[in-house]
Amino acid sequence: MDVPPEPSTLRVFVALAPPDDAKDELAQVLQPACARYPRLRWNRIEDWHITLAFLGELPFTAVPLLRSVLAGRAASHPALQLGLRGGGHFDERLLWSGIDGDLEGLHLLAADVRELVRSCGIEFSDRPLRPHLTLARSRRDDSTSVPQAAAALAGFVGRPWRTERLHLVGSNTARGPGPIHYRDIEAWRFGTSVRADGDDAPAEP
Repeated sequence: MDVPPEPSTLRVFVALAPPDDAKDELAQVLQPACARYPRLRWNRIEDWHITLAFLGELPFTAVPLLRSVLAGRAASHPALQLGLRGGGHFDERLLWSGIDGDLEGLHLLAADVRELVRSCGIEFSDRPLRPHLTLARSRRDDSTSVPQAAAALAGFVGRPWRTERLHLVGSNTARGPGPIHYRDIEAWRFGTSVRADGDDAPAEP
């Protein structure tokens, strides 16, 4: 049997991920919407993330460069306190939950990550950061389900949590007709060098 060759490129982004209990809290609130709008393409809970920098299709040779600079940035950066809050949509097609907490720190981290990526000679589309978790996408003939599901999330306020790791993530987007799946290429815990110094050790999540 012929085995198809491994692709020479990978679609990559840098992200944060809420802890499991924060995701479970939101998933419970979403259960009625999942039952009411079964035609929406719901993302898997394990794929929920906050994108800091979407890098697009990169050659595999770029990954070691990213590993080095991102590992150092995570080690020297304290954890952020964030939370999930409310819901909204983009163009009636994409359902999201909003991010609350240290948004200034989140924007500074994203800017720092993007600068580090550029320092590796990697070009990407530098879109403005709009922190959110993507929850679902609508089908082309459905312009009402996403806004209605977003309205049902308006009063949601999740518990606060601290970021644990900086994630370098790859996806199978555009590699077939199936759903989008994500996998960690690598993830690094925040603040390890700060904790090693002692005095400014952040609390564990």
